[in-house]
Amino acid sequence: MGTLAGMPPVLQALLATTFTWGVTALGAALVFGTRKVNRKLLDAMLAFAAGVMIAASFWSLLAPSIELSKGGLLPMWAPPLIGFLAGGVFLRCLDLVLPHLHPGHPMQDAEGIETSWRRSVLLVSAITLHNIPEGLAVGVAFGAAAAGISGASLGTAVALAVGIGLQNFPEGTAVAMPLRREGMSRFSSFFYGQLSAVVEPVAGVIGAAAVVLARPVLPYALAFAAGAMIFVVAEELVPEAKRGSPDIAALALMVGFSVMMTLDVALG
Repeated sequence: MGTLAGMPPVLQALLATTFTWGVTALGAALVFGTRKVNRKLLDAMLAFAAGVMIAASFWSLLAPSIELSKGGLLPMWAPPLIGFLAGGVFLRCLDLVLPHLHPGHPMQDAEGIETSWRRSVLLVSAITLHNIPEGLAVGVAFGAAAAGISGASLGTAVALAVGIGLQNFPEGTAVAMPLRREGMSRFSSFFYGQLSAVVEPVAGVIGAAAVVLARPVLPYALAFAAGAMIFVVAEELVPEAKRGSPDIAALALMVGFSVMMTLDVALG
């Protein structure tokens, strides 16, 4: 972490989100060994991801946003509230416009504007929706640490990157496995599975640069990333994980939350 500390925050964010992209690729790489992952295991992995994102949204994003809002022109609760709701609304707008198909659903369930895109592209598009707020969150966290904000530290940002990386593993698997079962080659399934996370380094760099260049937006940016991630959890991860094994999903979510909470407290 000492080497990382001496780097500019934009470079820190780029390295961290490249790591999270790499973990997505590891999840997608399971297609080289099998055509199918046990449904209960996949449910548990998705619920674990949801728990990680919920914990990260508070400890790594909302708590620093609230701390940063003290002594401002607006009441302390206003910037976190505005940013949080804006993040959810932004993801909902993307959801309505961007053509996408959630893993495990038939083509007629595709959402967004009508398109002639193939199933593989629609699946990648769906997971990319998840990865935009995740990349932004990591970038904003490193930007906040560089700004010396109380409650935000390099350890917290690293913990967030590790947590996002952990929950990216099942996302790569969730895209690659259905494509492999439908007859796509191993390499093509892997390629599309990892492709969904390419956006994370881009979003991470944008998030870090934005808060470094415009420090007053930081409490809003932190809360925005949290709201976007909570939207993903509520709209996709939890319903998907509960489709097959609700009890396993509930326990896995608690484990994911506990792991991310421990990482954040220990490293932060």
